[in-house]
Amino acid sequence: MDQASSSSNVKEEKRSSTDPVTVDENEEREAIEIPLFQVPECYVYLIPPRKSAASYRADEWDVNKWAWEGALKVVSKGEECIIKLVDKTTGELYAQAFLRDGELHPVEAVIDSSRYFVLRVEENIGGRVRHAFIGLGFRERTEAYDVQAALHDHMKYLNKKKTAEEMEQHFQNTSSVDYSLKEGETIVLQLKNRNEKDTKTKLVEKSLSNLSLEDKGKSIETIPPIIPPPPPPGPLSPAATTPKSPSSLSLQRSSEQQDLDTKREEVEKKEDQEAKETGVEDAPDDDFGDFQAAG
Repeated sequence: MDQASSSSNVKEEKRSSTDPVTVDENEEREAIEIPLFQVPECYVYLIPPRKSAASYRADEWDVNKWAWEGALKVVSKGEECIIKLVDKTTGELYAQAFLRDGELHPVEAVIDSSRYFVLRVEENIGGRVRHAFIGLGFRERTEAYDVQAALHDHMKYLNKKKTAEEMEQHFQNTSSVDYSLKEGETIVLQLKNRNEKDTKTKLVEKSLSNLSLEDKGKSIETIPPIIPPPPPPGPLSPAATTPKSPSSLSLQRSSEQQDLDTKREEVEKKEDQEAKETGVEDAPDDDFGDFQAAG
């Protein structure tokens, strides 16, 4: 029993020792601050309360008499953006302002200068949050612009983070829908009626695709080839320009000469027969007889 009680006490001690560690770790994780911008020199002014709804004016302050001088830090802590006024040497906190989503902006610009602002600081005293308005000035305009840019970038980051969370939530809700068919469910498909022309063309294409290569070759061979007509004879055609060979000319002349010779022989034979029948013979030619008689 003593051993069991001692082991239980040891376990309780271990649990008690580990519990604050986890709490401290969570607190440390929540307390992490990310620096966004820092100005080494700024000035704080005690300003009179606002009398009307009009904007603040820096010429109503005595800008040469500031109430405090130190450094300004802009840090990000979770979804909050904190503007801290700290001492230059010791780092002691003088005042701080919070920029939160959905609340009023803690920095308000004056209407007569770009280097002076009104800062809405916040302080927690005994569980009660108190606010005060102080004047804030910078030596250079670029420093004032960079502080405003850092605050704007933080608000832009919060807006992007919010939209990303909304998109993730929407995706989780839509992806959880089950589109599978349950038991007993059916799907009805409505198909349009096909036209007769479409069916005929598809049947023809199918029959052509089913033909073998030999049938396709035979069908191609049965088609007679188309021969172009010969060109008409012209001045530059080969028939007109090519001269006839001498062998062909000699053959044509010899055949014509033979025809003429045969005709002449026939005529001469007829004349000889007629002369024999009549008994008249041709007298010998005497070309110079008349000239002799005349002499």
